[in-house]
Amino acid sequence: MMWDENPLTISELASSLEISPSTIRYYEEKGLVSPSRTPGNQRVYTAKDRARLKMILRGKRLGCSLTEISEIIGLGATEVSEVCQIEKSLVYADLKMREVQEHKQALYLMEKDILSMKEALEVRLKELKG
Repeated sequence: MMWDENPLTISELASSLEISPSTIRYYEEKGLVSPSRTPGNQRVYTAKDRARLKMILRGKRLGCSLTEISEIIGLGATEVSEVCQIEKSLVYADLKMREVQEHKQALYLMEKDILSMKEALEVRLKELKG
């Protein structure tokens, strides 16, 4: 393996990404990152590992599952071309946009129902108060 000029420990990487080391270990367990190890068995993370973790975190913020994220970026041990990543990301972006539109429509209908109920209650309250 070719070492980065400035490899990071799990604590340094976690701090730089504002996440916990256990989160990084979890993503490693799921096969999304594959850090190298020192002769003393300490995890060592490269700039590539940091970039992968940033992509994972971005995917999570967008609401993607880890399965979806792994399909987009590929598993830790495999290389996925940038073109392939972008194409898969666009597919998932379209899916997420459709989900957002569906949620917006459901919220719009809920808002209409609440406003209608509120108007009916206000009318009834006026009737009761005389």
